[in-house]
Amino acid sequence: MKTFNKNTKILVVGSGFGGIASALRMRALGYEVTLLEKLDNIGGRAQVFNVNGFRHDAGPTVITAPFMFDELFKLFGEDREKFLKFVPLDPWYRFYFHDGTTFDYCKSVKDTQKEIAKFSKNDAFGYEKLLKISHEIFDIGFTKLSDKPFSSFWFMFKQIPSLIKLKAYLTVSQLVKKYLKNPKIQSAFSIHPLLVGGNPFDTTSIYALIHYLERNWGVYFCIGGTGKIVIELKKLMLRNKINIKTNVDISKVNIEGDKITSITDKKGKIYHCDKLIFNGDPSTFYQEILKSKSLFKRKKFLPEFFTKYSMGMFVLFFGTKKKYNKIAHHTIWMGKRFKGLLKDIFDKKVLADDFSLYIHRPTATDKSFAPKGCDSFYVLCPVPNLQGNVDWDVEGIKLKDRIILSLEKTIMPSLSKTVCNDFFMTPKDFKKDYRSMHGAGFSIAPIFLQSAWFRYHNRDPHINNLYFAASGAHPGAGIPGVLSSAKVVENIIVNE
Repeated sequence: MKTFNKNTKILVVGSGFGGIASALRMRALGYEVTLLEKLDNIGGRAQVFNVNGFRHDAGPTVITAPFMFDELFKLFGEDREKFLKFVPLDPWYRFYFHDGTTFDYCKSVKDTQKEIAKFSKNDAFGYEKLLKISHEIFDIGFTKLSDKPFSSFWFMFKQIPSLIKLKAYLTVSQLVKKYLKNPKIQSAFSIHPLLVGGNPFDTTSIYALIHYLERNWGVYFCIGGTGKIVIELKKLMLRNKINIKTNVDISKVNIEGDKITSITDKKGKIYHCDKLIFNGDPSTFYQEILKSKSLFKRKKFLPEFFTKYSMGMFVLFFGTKKKYNKIAHHTIWMGKRFKGLLKDIFDKKVLADDFSLYIHRPTATDKSFAPKGCDSFYVLCPVPNLQGNVDWDVEGIKLKDRIILSLEKTIMPSLSKTVCNDFFMTPKDFKKDYRSMHGAGFSIAPIFLQSAWFRYHNRDPHINNLYFAASGAHPGAGIPGVLSSAKVVENIIVNE
C-alpha cells in the first residue's frame, strides 16, 4: 500500500458502490477512512432480501464494466477473480413486444443483426452504423472524460468541438432514428438512458456510449448476485482496516470557515473529519443536510426550480413455485406505447394504466436464488417520482396486480397461481430508505444541461473539503458511472 497522508481522516457517507470505491481508493492512498451507512447493511441500494428460501438483489443487477471491480482489488495487490465469479450472459436482453414478437440482443454482433433482420433487413445494416457512432461517442465520453473532473467551465468549453462533431445536441432517440427505422428496433436501442434514469427523448446522445460500453466488455452476472459483490468488497475493506459503521443517518454538517469539521447524526453523535466524501443524493445533501443558507450558492447549472429528476421505480419481488425456463436472465417487456408512456412518467408525472417492465430472473444463471424447482424474480416498472400526485399506499397494490396479470397473459402462464412471497418497493421507499430526493431512482436526470460541468461537481465549489462520488454527480448513474465518480474524486484529492 502506498502512503499518502496517514494522519488525514476521511469520512465517506453512504456505502453504495460509489462510497465503497471511494473508501477503498482513499485507504489505498494511506488515509484513515471511516465509512458510514444509514441502513443495517452496507451496499446502498444494493441490498439483498431473503424470504423463505428466495433471494432477491434489490439494486443493480447488470455488470457491464468488470475491470472497474478488478481495479478495486488490485489497489491492494489482490485478484478479483479469486473472490467473485462474473459469468457472461447471452442473450444480454430479450425484448418481448406487445404483439408477441421477440428480439434477442446478443453477445455477438452477427447474432444481433440476425435478430434485427427478423424485423428489418435494412436495420441490420443500419445497426453497424449505429455501433460505429456509439464507439466514437464512447471513446470521448467514457475513455477520455468519465474519470476527469468537470470543475472548470473552460475544460467543458474545450470539449464543445468534439461534442458537436459527435452530435451531442441530438437526443438518444434522435440519434437511433438516424440509423434504425423499424419502430420496435428503435425502441429496443433507445432504452439505454432508462438504465441511468433518463428519458431517451430528452437525454443527450452522449449516453449512447452505454451501447458501446456493453459491446466493449460484455454483459455479466456475478454468481451469488450483486449482494455477493458487496460482501466481498466489505471483506476487502475490513482486511485493509477501513472502519465501517451502519445505522448512522446524517442530520447536519458542522462548518468552520470554508471547511467541514464534523458531521452529526440523528442520534446526536458527532464524527470528525478532514475531508468528507458524500455518496448519497447531492440534492438531499444541499437541501436537507447542509443547512447554512450563506453557503447555498450555485452547485449545478440549473437552479432547483428548473431541475429535472429521474423517474421513480416500482420494484416487485416474488418467487414462483414452478420454473419458467423460457424466460431469459434479463427480459425487457415492452408495452404498446413507448414515447407516450415516457411522457406520462417524466413530464406529466401521472401513473398510467399501461407500463413497460424490466424482468430479472437470476435463477436462469444461478439456481441458489430459489428453492429447488422454483424461480426468483425482480420486476422493475418505471413510474413517476414523488413530484407526481400518486397515492402509493393505494396504487402500489393495484399496480402489482396489473403487472402479475399482464405477465400471466403473455410470457408467464398461470403466474397468479404459482406466485409466492411477493412484496414491492415504491418511490416512497426510495425516499425513506435511501434519502433520494423526490424518491427518484437515479437522482437528477441526465439531460444535456445536467451533464458534465452542468451536473453536480465532484468537489463543491465553495466548501474546500467536500466531495461527491454519487449518481447525481459527474459522470452519472449506473455502476460504471458511480465507480468512475469515485475515480474522479481520487484524482481531485491526489492533485490537491
